[in-house]
Amino acid sequence: MYKRFKRVFLVVIDSLGVGAMPDAEEYGDVGSDTLGHIAASADKLHIPNLVKLGIANLHELDRIKPADEPLAYYCKMREKSRGKDTMTGHWEMMGVHTSQPFKTFSEHGFPAELIKQLEQQTGREIVGNRSSSGTEIIEELAEQEIEGGKLIVYTSADSVLQICGHEETLGLDELYRYCEIARELCMKDEWKVGRVIARPYKGQRESGFTRTSNRHDYALKPPVQTTLDVLKENGYSCISVGKINDIFDGEGITEAHTSDSSIHGIEKTIELAKREFEGVCFVNLVDFDALWGHRRDVAGYARELGHFDERLGMLIAELKEDDLLLITADHGNDPTYKGTDHTREKVPFLAYSPSFNGGGELIEQDTFAVIGATIADNFGVMMPESALGHSVLDYLK
Repeated sequence: MYKRFKRVFLVVIDSLGVGAMPDAEEYGDVGSDTLGHIAASADKLHIPNLVKLGIANLHELDRIKPADEPLAYYCKMREKSRGKDTMTGHWEMMGVHTSQPFKTFSEHGFPAELIKQLEQQTGREIVGNRSSSGTEIIEELAEQEIEGGKLIVYTSADSVLQICGHEETLGLDELYRYCEIARELCMKDEWKVGRVIARPYKGQRESGFTRTSNRHDYALKPPVQTTLDVLKENGYSCISVGKINDIFDGEGITEAHTSDSSIHGIEKTIELAKREFEGVCFVNLVDFDALWGHRRDVAGYARELGHFDERLGMLIAELKEDDLLLITADHGNDPTYKGTDHTREKVPFLAYSPSFNGGGELIEQDTFAVIGATIADNFGVMMPESALGHSVLDYLK
């Protein structure tokens, strides 16, 4: 039986960092501040619902006045794990400490030996092999794949190996098979990426190429049990929206929903809030990172925050007295910063329930795992001994 909240909605605004971590210098990210720099640089940042919850109390924002009486409890959280990628951040939220960062190949592409083995096992010549936007590399190399039988492989700032395939000429089954080969090859320590991703597309040169919704991620499994695992074992619902199911390779998930965009993801969450369940709904909104952060598009990021905020108001309207809403991020991706990589930043923690008497500031937390520990405490389940984190449930009143 749950202690306080029947349903917990955990929403990750992917990459919404709130200022550089103390160790940011080790990652080349001194001075990064995703939310702060968006507020300072964008012509307009309209986020009234986030402001009511306390986002401008948590982090000083240009031209945005803090709430006189914030509705949520708020603080910043530091990442204890090494790295600044999607899997590291999400895994830590659920209690996992990653001491060795996942491999990234954004600077020089994948090693020649890995490419050679992938070519031998797929029977196709590899083209691309560099860090790129998926839409850009498809536009450039699609005809070589379609007409020349070659295979487009690329990476990004994340720890990923991505393979593009035309759904009609290559086929989904064959694309997925190639990704399974790549996943097996990338289990070696020197090539171990967090995810191998199938990136199917369709179309032709004359009408243009578009990526389809049949993306599939082949992720590493978390090395230890997570909050999701123990919740599932104890009969609670663990509903995922967006890429959460892929990030945890399905471990601890009882029901998975894909999303075509961040807006679709939050709208799916609103629909789920109209249903009865007991447990957690874990949501990732990826476009902030993929479409705006990596592309260093300040205006796009600010506009997406506005669209999210509007739907956040709709989600809040659906919450019941025994619901808890948690809003956070998994890392930073400052669109005003150099390069196109993630940035090593603190992340926000906003906790709101209609049952609260008000909100207020909590002390800065030393790990993202506060989230998983608090959820586990609420549902009365015991976390594994190896798990990070401590509960702040008693402070949420």
